[in-house]
Amino acid sequence: MTVAIRVIPCLDVDQGRVVKGINFQNLRDAGDPVELAERYSEEGADEITFLDVSASKEGRATMVQTVQRCAEQVFVPLTVGGGVRSVGDVEQLLGAGADKVGVNTAAIANPELIDQIAKRFGNQVLVISVDARRCPAGVETPSGFELTTHGGTRSTGIDALEWCSEVTARGAGEILLNSMDADGVKTGFDLEMLTQVRSRVSVPLIASGGAGKVEHFVQAVRAGADAVLAASVFHFGEVAISAVKAGLKEAGFEVR
Repeated sequence: MTVAIRVIPCLDVDQGRVVKGINFQNLRDAGDPVELAERYSEEGADEITFLDVSASKEGRATMVQTVQRCAEQVFVPLTVGGGVRSVGDVEQLLGAGADKVGVNTAAIANPELIDQIAKRFGNQVLVISVDARRCPAGVETPSGFELTTHGGTRSTGIDALEWCSEVTARGAGEILLNSMDADGVKTGFDLEMLTQVRSRVSVPLIASGGAGKVEHFVQAVRAGADAVLAASVFHFGEVAISAVKAGLKEAGFEVR
């Protein structure tokens, strides 16, 4: 049975507002998270991802009340990430209405957290967010791709592809692969990175970073993505969710 490709708008939330920039810099306001979530639910989004982009950098937990308000207004699955550091944090977010929880920085600091969350709540709840980039000068990894933390602001020197293999072995049910180089640039997803990660893991793979037009989403799915995620092109009305689905369907992919 063919699994339908999911189209996922992403709400990057900072100080209670949805923001979007380029390579995580020069953030500009894109609206109220609850209003946007409600709009995307009505426009046919298959899921909505809510990322508290400053939680890890500021060393605090995700804004649970905002998550709860979003969950009350939408009727599609809600994935929440940012500042998740413990099994207790996951439990709190699921209690607030999240269907899945994304973990990034804390999992790198303590990989056993992945095992703990998967064992307690099941693989289907756990999305590992991978903020990867091509290695900058002075950093070398076997694949040429490096893992970053704290919203892409810190280098780790860890090979991003090897990390993807490790997190799935530990129990991650899904990988959200975000290209830090392509983020907000709108020139297309990093197809090379997508293809390489796809060859290493069998869990669902969400492509993130770089969407600028409908064809980019199609290219990502051809490269192996099971779901495509974008933010600014949806927030500012440059591309409609319905247009992405129509483009995928025309290319021969099943959509909901």
